Amino acid sequence: MERFHELPAPTGPAPFHLDLAEILDDATIKAITDNKKLVFHIAGDMGGVKDAVPQQIVANHMEQDFDHDPAHPENDPAFFYGLGDCVYFSGETSEYFHQFYLPYEHYLAPIFAVPGNHDGDNIALETSLQAFVRNFCAEAPVITPEAGNIQRHAMTQPNVYWTLVTPLATIVGLYSNVPEQGRITQPQRDWLALELQHAPADKPLFVTMHHPIFSADDHHSGSGNMKEALDEAIRSSRRQPDIVFGGHVHNYQRFTRAVGDREIPYIVAGAGGYHNLHRIAKVNGERVIPPVTQTVDGEDITLERYLDDRHGFLRIEITDQVVTGKYYGVPRPQESWSGEARLSDAFQLNWRTHKVS
Repeated sequence: MERFHELPAPTGPAPFHLDLAEILDDATIKAITDNKKLVFHIAGDMGGVKDAVPQQIVANHMEQDFDHDPAHPENDPAFFYGLGDCVYFSGETSEYFHQFYLPYEHYLAPIFAVPGNHDGDNIALETSLQAFVRNFCAEAPVITPEAGNIQRHAMTQPNVYWTLVTPLATIVGLYSNVPEQGRITQPQRDWLALELQHAPADKPLFVTMHHPIFSADDHHSGSGNMKEALDEAIRSSRRQPDIVFGGHVHNYQRFTRAVGDREIPYIVAGAGGYHNLHRIAKVNGERVIPPVTQTVDGEDITLERYLDDRHGFLRIEITDQVVTGKYYGVPRPQESWSGEARLSDAFQLNWRTHKVS
């Protein structure tokens, strides 16, 4: 099993918050605030080390998801949020141009991320997360040598675990480290509990991580370690997240976790570009037809929808009442790359009543 790696020093002050207003221009922030609408893309496991074609197809279709209407910038994705494994296989500095900067050269919004196990599994010449910190946690928005001739500034996230503050949502991002089941130590656990406790109650609260808490795949499965860590923070803070996102498993899955009268989506979105896809485990030799409920640690968790034979991305739209998620599967490499992305799943969470439709 891969060993746990000590975390690099933060590049910003505690409690490691980054305000979206520091990244976007004033007019876009005003449009988001005035129209009470925030849109963003989210996907994980993007790196295209062996075969960059799936990653480029996903990137192309995310680019096509922009309206480019200057009168309504709130309709365009405000950013892309990566769920880790941005660069395979060991997060090497030398791979950032081909696996990050080049595929998203024409993606017109900022890109944030939490690291994945491959981002932190260092090689002999580099320390763990060295390149991730240079390109996502820079102290200033510089253009790094890894960007080559591409004019994308390094992101200024204050730490490898951090919180994105936006006008309509709070996104708490964890670094679940390198071991297969994920692992976070006490300082990050304490920070997580405080972030949940102090997150504004008048906005939806999302938690992101690389290792997903629930998964029905036949390769990795869900992370009991991350489930225990999040549940402990929930008990301590007395605050439930509204949606939990993970990657690591190379497919799309949406679960519902019922907690009292709340319905909480737990989403796996790890098919952002790495060439190998992971299939959902068969039951008695047959493919699962959702919805299907499984028992995890005494809880009934329902798999509502999945897509395990195409790469894709998730579009999240937030208003003052609901969160809408739309997952798009993109053409396979042997198909026409210009073919339309297919809507594979759509859901709506009323984050005030905590019900999913």
